[in-house]
Amino acid sequence: MAVPIETDIHQKALFLLREDAKKIEQLIGVQLANLTLPKCPLYEEVLDTQMFGLSREIDFAVRVGLIYREDGQQILHELEQKLADLYTLILEG
Repeated sequence: MAVPIETDIHQKALFLLREDAKKIEQLIGVQLANLTLPKCPLYEEVLDTQMFGLSREIDFAVRVGLIYREDGQQILHELEQKLADLYTLILEG
């Protein structure tokens, strides 16, 4: 059973993590729009670094009890889906 998390702190932590995820999405969108080769090592390096950083932020927030693990996993899943959709749009366009 999960320990209850204080609602205000929980909501603020989720908001900030989602904002960080949105920044990654925007950064990758700009890179994909400006690169002729989306499989470019630079693109992949930035994506890996940004995703790793966000996953570490989420892990920290879970460990200190700011968010539930499921919330963090949902943020990562949603970002991965958005990036996959964006990647598909760029390749088709």
